[in-house]
Amino acid sequence: MPHPWSIIEVLLLLALANGCPIAAKRLLGNHFSFPLDCGAIFLDGQPVFGASKTIRGIVVALLVTAFGGFLLTESWALGLVVGSASMVGDLLSSFVKRRLGFPPSAQATGLDQIFEVVLPALAVMPLLSLTWIDVLAIIVLFFVGEIVLSKWLLRLGFRDHPY
Repeated sequence: MPHPWSIIEVLLLLALANGCPIAAKRLLGNHFSFPLDCGAIFLDGQPVFGASKTIRGIVVALLVTAFGGFLLTESWALGLVVGSASMVGDLLSSFVKRRLGFPPSAQATGLDQIFEVVLPALAVMPLLSLTWIDVLAIIVLFFVGEIVLSKWLLRLGFRDHPY
């Protein structure tokens, strides 16, 4: 049996995890913006993650999703699991994009979304007793939602690039 409320909770937490680093950048500019990879170069001569993946973004995403988890479900741990898994997925996609030669913040539809939604959905699957249908619904709704919402966020000046 599908779990619609759990699907909505996960999607809201994913929105927080992925939106808060962008909001922090808008609010703080370059203040407290330190690249997570410290400018390190990987074996292929490309940055490990790139300058757009910052410690500030990771910290903000984790704190806000933990707080969001508490507000939504009275479980900060659920928010922290979603935020952590989403940030790991985001870093993984950035790592792959650098290996493929994409510059930081470049659009790679599909690759930009897949890791940051699949990892959190699978991580919370046992915690929320989600079914495979629930996980598939989260993946599809996140992917479609990010594509649709990003165009609106671009028009409002919240994003620099549509994704």
